[in-house]
Amino acid sequence: MSKARARATHSTPPARRAAAAAPRDWLRWGSLALAVLGALDSAYLTYVKLFNAPIICGPSAACETVNTSAFAEFQGIPIAVLGLGAYMVLIGLLLLEKRALFLATWGPVAVFGLALTGTLYSAYLTYVELYILHAVCPYCVASALFIAGLLVLSVIRLARGPAEPLDD
Repeated sequence: MSKARARATHSTPPARRAAAAAPRDWLRWGSLALAVLGALDSAYLTYVKLFNAPIICGPSAACETVNTSAFAEFQGIPIAVLGLGAYMVLIGLLLLEKRALFLATWGPVAVFGLALTGTLYSAYLTYVELYILHAVCPYCVASALFIAGLLVLSVIRLARGPAEPLDD
């Protein structure tokens, strides 16, 4: 951090710094909520895939069609496991941002990168559902919405600039 920014930060009253950080915290907590929802969704799909459990999908067989297709795995690893891992990494990054100087600086960039990658892959999987399998799994749609929401929030966070310095 530059000396000028350090002086400006220390001369700003704590209440004003807290008020300025509130929108950024809302974006971080909103991102964390979406990541937790995505992890829960992926955890359920992982359980269904790994334990060959019946999937609760209502009257449609679309979930079963999608979950048992060749596209439900990548090199033998269930897509749900990859999604769960990605969401867990996102949760870790978001929780540790306020605790580690490196993550305070680079955490939002890492969240953006993971959310962008996840959104692009979800877009591909949605294409597969619509045009190849002709079946749409609501859990997959939910995950796609969660990761796309994370991408939007991460772009807003990056556009707002670096976060406030870590408090001791």
